[in-house]
Amino acid sequence: MSRIGKKPIAIPKGVKVAVANGEVKVEGPKGKLSFKPHTAMKVSVEGTNIVVARPDEERLSKALHGLTRTLVQNMVQGAEKGFTRELDIQGVGYRAEVKGKELHMTLGFSHPVVFKLPEGVTAQITDDKKTHIILGAADNMLLGATAAKVRSFRPVNKDPYGLKGVRYSTEKPRQKEGKSGAK
Repeated sequence: MSRIGKKPIAIPKGVKVAVANGEVKVEGPKGKLSFKPHTAMKVSVEGTNIVVARPDEERLSKALHGLTRTLVQNMVQGAEKGFTRELDIQGVGYRAEVKGKELHMTLGFSHPVVFKLPEGVTAQITDDKKTHIILGAADNMLLGATAAKVRSFRPVNKDPYGLKGVRYSTEKPRQKEGKSGAK
């Protein structure tokens, strides 16, 4: 049995979970999420826990068991607390600002890059240089896709001396030391 799949998911206070017609719906303070698991997976609410069960020991069922449980767990966590992704912008004159539901970025192009945030995703700029972006959402998959899209406008270049561009805050690209100069 899957070590992850067999663990029950605790439902925190303030979060409502409903399973009907093969669809799992989670509602909490951060938002409403829904997910339609594979037809082989059986998701049920037992008291204050959510249990994911598989019908047999086939390879596909084993593969889907832990995945389904993790996706439902992410929905519960997202509805309760939400998720965040942090991005840093590095480069001379590179910056970002939030205007309504749009993220305006100056990334060294001849024009500013305007990115319309998807429904359910929020953005905020935290430092005075306007180079640290925090994206937040209840849906972890949507948030990851949005962060990847923002990063794709100017990914950190392959030149190990410059390192200009947009990157995740946890990402540490390797930087070479510049010329040492005459001694």
